[in-house]
Amino acid sequence: MTLKFVIMSDLHLVPEGALSVTLDTAARLEQAVDAVLARHADADFCILAGDLADRGEAAAYERLKTIIARLPIPAHITLGNHDDRPTFLSVFGDDFAAETGHVDKVIDTKGYRIIMLDSSEPGRVDGVLEQAQIDWLTARLAEAMDRPVIVVLHHNANALHIHSDRIRMLEPDAFIAALKTHPDIRQVIAGHVHLTSTATWHGLPFTTLAGGHYSVDFSVDRPDAPMRRISGPGQMAVVVGTPDRTTVLFDDFIDGNADIFWSRD
Repeated sequence: MTLKFVIMSDLHLVPEGALSVTLDTAARLEQAVDAVLARHADADFCILAGDLADRGEAAAYERLKTIIARLPIPAHITLGNHDDRPTFLSVFGDDFAAETGHVDKVIDTKGYRIIMLDSSEPGRVDGVLEQAQIDWLTARLAEAMDRPVIVVLHHNANALHIHSDRIRMLEPDAFIAALKTHPDIRQVIAGHVHLTSTATWHGLPFTTLAGGHYSVDFSVDRPDAPMRRISGPGQMAVVVGTPDRTTVLFDDFIDGNADIFWSRD
């Protein structure tokens, strides 16, 4: 029995007629949905991992609701620093909030537990998990000691040695301590940084995906070096899980490259 799910992040939707950093983000999300329909319609579900709207506007969330209605699979949602929680809940419904008051969620399927965490905090760009969320996470991990766990949130906790480290989860100790209570954390997957990365930190595997908005370049350990914003690619992650392994693949649904027709003859 194989688990398969899609993660989209950093959609940055704006009201109709507007652009975000020169990009038509709604058109880019439509292309992401087209990619799911073409290649990943057999997935169990899709996670939208925050920065759904560029400025947290109700019209952007209404637009999001319309576009993701085309998905052939369930969509599970959490928030990022560009989102506005009360506005999101006013559009999508208060039942998206967990008992923590945040848009946190647990999904149990095919021998896995997937835990989604809302790392957004009003007025802050860096990631925050409140004590109530840490306690909730610890309890949800304790319930799942018999299965592997994947955690999905917007903000990366681990430093990447790049400019965006100043806006990661700056106080990650309690989060790491909670994760370390479980013996089989397969992946901690985030968006936020607009680039693809993998890391091991405190013995835990961390991954970021570039997401659907612009991508960035970087200079390692030069936090004040200028950073370029790049119009592509648009990227989603595809997670495949079996009892003995968990794999994260990256689908650049916008790549700007022509097909190469190659024959072995």
